[in-house]
Amino acid sequence: MSDLFDAGAQNGPRPLAARLRPATLDDVIGQSAVVAPGSILRRRIAAGALGSVILYGPPGIGKTSIARAVGTMLGKAFRALNASRAGVADIRKLADEARMVPLLIFVDEVQRFSATQTDDLLAICEDGTADFIGATTGNPYHVLTPALVSRSTILKLEPLSIEDMEQVIRRGLACLQASGASIIMAPAQIRLIAGRSGGDARRALTALESLAIGHGEQTVTVTDAMVEEVYAAAPVNHDRSGDAHYDVVSAFVKSMRGSDPDATLYWLARLIHGGEDPRYIARRIMIHASEDVGLADNTALQTAVAAAQAVEKIGYPEAQIVLAHAALHVARAPKSMSAYRGISTALHYVASKPAAAVPLHLRDTHYKGAAALGHVGYRLPHDDPRGWVEQVYSPLAAGTLYQSDARDAPTFEKRADDYWQRITGRPQARDKA
Repeated sequence: MSDLFDAGAQNGPRPLAARLRPATLDDVIGQSAVVAPGSILRRRIAAGALGSVILYGPPGIGKTSIARAVGTMLGKAFRALNASRAGVADIRKLADEARMVPLLIFVDEVQRFSATQTDDLLAICEDGTADFIGATTGNPYHVLTPALVSRSTILKLEPLSIEDMEQVIRRGLACLQASGASIIMAPAQIRLIAGRSGGDARRALTALESLAIGHGEQTVTVTDAMVEEVYAAAPVNHDRSGDAHYDVVSAFVKSMRGSDPDATLYWLARLIHGGEDPRYIARRIMIHASEDVGLADNTALQTAVAAAQAVEKIGYPEAQIVLAHAALHVARAPKSMSAYRGISTALHYVASKPAAAVPLHLRDTHYKGAAALGHVGYRLPHDDPRGWVEQVYSPLAAGTLYQSDARDAPTFEKRADDYWQRITGRPQARDKA
């Protein structure tokens, strides 16, 4: 992964992002929780005791820029390694240099380090030979070794807000105009680029530079169509192996559970636009058709299963309609967690209690000699006009495992509760939560 403000090639003009590289934390846009006065990072810099720091967050939000600014503020030489290319020999070479020159070692994609590389790096940091900042797009608690996590200060960076992105773009415009480019951009286009960049400053500055270059001395008036052309093939941030994947999926299923159809469609669109496998999305919808809707509307699972079968046959783009159909069914249906809660409670009960003996009258009778063993006494419910007979089926009291989530709506579960209360004369146990 390249730096947000990496210098360009030694020969030729530097990219716009490189020209806007912040010199200190005061120049960093956004990330106020990390760079603000009084923050832990500022305090460590002031004390000259940075130690080991991990910066994590999505691409293009300034992890490397912050690391470079920290090096400048500490008065230390900045040495960058990329974990996908650096070896143990490179780390040991930096250790030798650090004994002569104060160094800040920066490792991009630090999650790619092997255990041996990590051990060597930790040895340098723990004896005070050099300070260290690592950058990763993955959650450190998932992708880094426990030893590195336990010895580091973990700082999470967030995607830049729309307002932060607008500030980045305006700073980029000023830089371009100062270098002789004549570019006119209305506030609406600045807002459009800010929104289309998904919180990624590097993407926004690259788009801005693409709009400005190659026009000679001609004044360029940016239009919406020009911005759309630049972003025609640019996806929103959605790393299917990282936090973005799990966060968007989580928002999607929680929106269905929360019965918000607009949010459901928004997060579904994010998954589709990010290239998520439609079969994976369909599986999530199937799960929540039972987990969150369940007995309140049994047809939700039917819709979800049908959707999963349909996307196997048709794929994108038409599959997006099928997914929306199923997701909206789950979102709009009344909700019941009784099936999910019931099986979870039952599994815990079975795992933590002695196994109960099967009552004699419920045991198998399909062999000669069953009666002699006492396997008698079962009463067939269909022989009773009500379709039900009073009979012991387990040692559990009613409501021990299953508790109804029926509410005021005339759902299947509510109708079933009312029916069985009339037949048995006993109310159904309800969830007490």
